[in-house]
Amino acid sequence: MVRANGAVSLRELARVVQTSEVTVRRDVRALEAEGLLDRRHGGAVLPGGFTRESGFPQKSHLATAEKTAIADVAAGLVEEGEAIVVGAGTTTQELARRLARVPGLTVVTNSLLVAQALAHANRVEVVMTGGTLRGSNYALVGSGAEQSLHGLRVSRAFLSGAGLTAERGLSTSNMLSASVDRALVQAAAEVVVLADHTKLGTDTMFQTVPTDVITRLVTDEPPPHDDRAAMELQALADQGVQITVAGSGPGTASAEGPSPGRRHRRDVPLPGQRGNRHPGPQLRSASAAPLAADAAPQERQARVADLRRR
Repeated sequence: MVRANGAVSLRELARVVQTSEVTVRRDVRALEAEGLLDRRHGGAVLPGGFTRESGFPQKSHLATAEKTAIADVAAGLVEEGEAIVVGAGTTTQELARRLARVPGLTVVTNSLLVAQALAHANRVEVVMTGGTLRGSNYALVGSGAEQSLHGLRVSRAFLSGAGLTAERGLSTSNMLSASVDRALVQAAAEVVVLADHTKLGTDTMFQTVPTDVITRLVTDEPPPHDDRAAMELQALADQGVQITVAGSGPGTASAEGPSPGRRHRRDVPLPGQRGNRHPGPQLRSASAAPLAADAAPQERQARVADLRRR
């Protein structure tokens, strides 16, 4: 699977081979010791694949359920008549498919896939940037794309990327894509990052959005025993990022209240939240003590478990 796709998530691998993620994690560790693959947070890649970027066909088959849940929640943040920018990526493509139902919407994008998803939406206006086509992800990049965004102002930017850490924020492995994403961010009053759990804790070459510029992160529920993902979410929340966890289980609460047949969302604690720099819908949040790095192991594990319950 890693050879075919360039990368694979532990959750997807456990589903395919019908075993637990604990077993998969142990086997992946053994395969790494033999030099057959490199472990990454929440998954594995080909050896030396830190900066390698998978093409669209490979990415489209990774974490599909998680991307769908994230897109469902992100679409709920968009209001009728808004003007937004949507970056390139398989998760943003899923978002675009849901935005086709929002009347009076204007979407600015550099992604052919996003534009295609909205092409037949009668009540949505699509504005594409200029630029040079980058075939691996069907996105327009380069100076033409960046210049077409000068002077633009919209309410929100929805972006994805290859990795997300509390230290550096959102990053990608391609310089041209990173440059256009930065231009998209400059055009928006607030920035919403869409990233599934496999990207949490992953750091790639080119920073696109610093942590202090990210308004909200929409992600999925980290798998059990993935303490690193939970602690990364806590670190992001400590820096003022609003965290919304998407899921379909009965334990996830929606800000609007549960309703049959809908995926739900819940917000993670937001200690030290920055001021409300940007207008837009605010979801409920709970308060919790941050996870201190020097806390005793038992206390740290208890706080991680409490964070998951919240």
